[in-house]
Amino acid sequence: MRILLSPAAYKATLSAPEAAAAMAAALPRDEVRILPVADGGEGTAEAIGRARGGHWVPVPVHGPLGAPVEAGYWVLPPDRGARITAVTEMRCAAGFDLVPEGERDPWAASTYGVGQLLLAARTAEVDRLLIGIGGSATNDGGSGMAKALGYRFLDTAGRDIEEIPARLGEVAELFPDLALDLPEVSVACDVDNPLLGPSGATRVFGPQKGVAPESIEAQEARLAHWADLVASETGEDCRDTPGSGAAGGLGFGLIALCGAELTPGFELVVGALGLVEAIAQADLVITGEGRLDASTGMGKAPAGVARLARAAGVPVVAFPGSSSGEPAIEGEFDAVFPLARTPEEVRSAMADPHATLELKVAEARGRMEGWRP
Repeated sequence: MRILLSPAAYKATLSAPEAAAAMAAALPRDEVRILPVADGGEGTAEAIGRARGGHWVPVPVHGPLGAPVEAGYWVLPPDRGARITAVTEMRCAAGFDLVPEGERDPWAASTYGVGQLLLAARTAEVDRLLIGIGGSATNDGGSGMAKALGYRFLDTAGRDIEEIPARLGEVAELFPDLALDLPEVSVACDVDNPLLGPSGATRVFGPQKGVAPESIEAQEARLAHWADLVASETGEDCRDTPGSGAAGGLGFGLIALCGAELTPGFELVVGALGLVEAIAQADLVITGEGRLDASTGMGKAPAGVARLARAAGVPVVAFPGSSSGEPAIEGEFDAVFPLARTPEEVRSAMADPHATLELKVAEARGRMEGWRP
């Protein structure tokens, strides 16, 4: 029986590769293929990098509040056209988890480190950069990234303003680095929010990054001013482009200044991993994530895996950390085996998630054997 293990990350518990390893430990080794998945958020770069035989290149950058952090990217082997692709995530340079809760500062948090990653990829002569933009700590519209890329921010007297994004509202003119020559940029993005407005970056995502209710209008005005500057410089206004509000407006910066193409995260991962082909060769597909609920069906990897498996006529089961039990979600799978159903079980599972997942898969083996072709 050929079993494909394609779990996503169990947030704050197990990475996708760790989850796949736990599942594999409960199954016959000669029947298992491991192909962890992601949806553009946490684990996307690692999932693609490992599956494609890539190697990790560390890049020291400025974190969201300026402290040094080690980010990087995976470099994949050349494709048939001898093109080199690198894969990274913005979260390793400007991610939410890089800022302790008591230190979140949406006025100063910057995507500067993301720009440094882009420059590092250019220096390495990478032809294409895939970047996942989930989990940002920023609300700067990509202005910090632009600063790292060499854009100059001038005040009304023509003086350089260095404190970007903190003083973004004082900028009167924007000048690009004329020598900028970036690789092709493809962005894994699973939201279609515009930069501004009721469904924009600030109002939807700002509060979780520390934007206080009384600061929302000021933050919105700062991003609107930034959009005006970019439109004046580039001749194009991308503020209403779907996805421009992703990652605190980093989507806007990547579209407007880097010519990036935004793609639903799972679609991008499917192509990079060769997941359709892997599912077609399997007799059973096993997936999972931290929790199955309504959000699972909104572009998350386990639901995507399930739909591909169903299309190929291959049974698919899920081992989530927990499940809301909604029929519309659980119905995507041939079976669902939650690791925990009560708060007490959740606490127990969190104490040793690897062992809990391995045990749950082992317990379900008998039922899954019934699908042996």
